[in-house]
Amino acid sequence: MLLTISGLPGSGTTTVSRILASHYDIEMISAGDVFRNLAKEHSMSLGEFGKFAESDPAIDRMIDQRQQDIALSRDNIILEGRLAGHMAGDEALCIWLKASRKVRVERIVGREGSSFEAKLNETIERESSESLRYREIYDIDINDLSIYDLVIESNRWNQYQICDILKTAIDNLGGFFNE
Repeated sequence: MLLTISGLPGSGTTTVSRILASHYDIEMISAGDVFRNLAKEHSMSLGEFGKFAESDPAIDRMIDQRQQDIALSRDNIILEGRLAGHMAGDEALCIWLKASRKVRVERIVGREGSSFEAKLNETIERESSESLRYREIYDIDINDLSIYDLVIESNRWNQYQICDILKTAIDNLGGFFNE
């Protein structure tokens, strides 16, 4: 089976995905890791690379197509990324993690360093860039959560509590990852 975990930067998607992948002993594919690696390869910050991606839709299409190909060709994986739920198809269990911008930026600062103000500005710029690209390339409104089976407010719980909630949901689906 296929599980997708999506959310805005700093919402906890990568952390939760890694914990669940380890728990279920399955592969995790992260669009964010691909995007960050591409930014490094181009010697750009995430914000700069986001602006570059705005001018070259092939970057988003490449990342998203890679996830879609994986979703259609493999069983028992977790796809983590902003558009993973949109790329996965009807058979996936789609999850969105959300958190306030303040909490998300605090997490990003804790993970990457820098000042809160600098990361806040970078996050606002990144989210604006992504929202624009997703709308222009795919006609997707990133704020429309109607495609998700579960939406979890990650302000309220830590990563382990969120994983416990998700494991309960997954396990109650009757062998979601045990086929």
